[in-house]
Amino acid sequence: MDSIPALLADPAAWAALATLIVMEVVLGIDNLIFISILSNKLPEAERQKARRLGIGLALVMRLVLLSGIAWLVGLTAPVFDLGITGAPGAHGEPTFETQFSWRDLILIAGGLFLVWKATKEIHHNVDPHPNADVFDTAKSTLSFGAAIAQILVLDLVFSIDSILTAVGMTEHLPIMVVAVITAVVVMLLASNPLANFINKNPTVVMLALGFLLMIGAVLIADGFGVHVPKGYIYTAMAFSAGVEILNIVARRRKARGAAAETPAGH
Repeated sequence: MDSIPALLADPAAWAALATLIVMEVVLGIDNLIFISILSNKLPEAERQKARRLGIGLALVMRLVLLSGIAWLVGLTAPVFDLGITGAPGAHGEPTFETQFSWRDLILIAGGLFLVWKATKEIHHNVDPHPNADVFDTAKSTLSFGAAIAQILVLDLVFSIDSILTAVGMTEHLPIMVVAVITAVVVMLLASNPLANFINKNPTVVMLALGFLLMIGAVLIADGFGVHVPKGYIYTAMAFSAGVEILNIVARRRKARGAAAETPAGH
């Protein structure tokens, strides 16, 4: 066990903690977007409960994984090899891995689930039932138990990715625990504002589903050994979100202008 007083007196430990907190918060965005979209499909009285329970499960799962770091790291050991030679890359190495670990299989399964879920929701929003509101229809098709089960599946995938990132950044368990707890608290504080924002701006739903589709594809690629730098992913997400915010502001100003020009009584 690391000496906590020694870590408190070590500036490098504080720097590692700050860096890891930022990284964990960023990695938690994926988890939070999924929880927000799924909870908005529930009756309004159950949404906040689902968000809190989903984020609470994410915290428990991360702490359990931290308590078994040796087992978790063992998930990266190859369990089987397809024996297929991939096409050579620029330096002669295969462009994808043929050896798969449990981590790879979990990422691939989670990515496939995320792609399936996002594709299903996009299809439902693009082609809703006749004479029914697209978002009201979507909300009525999911039970509380089904929502929690789906959140639990993705919590596991995102937690493994999160903790493996933490293990790669520091060897001190107390720093990992504090960073994970801080990131989950930030997720908890941001869950309601984010979910409400998505719910009040229907076009953001499609953007968020596009994010989930992209994240699912990245998880699958990562499982096959094709590592896409996460900085590129989050930069693209931030840019898209910024453009959508500008569109929302423009629509609201146009609506206010139209309302101001409408004569009284019309």
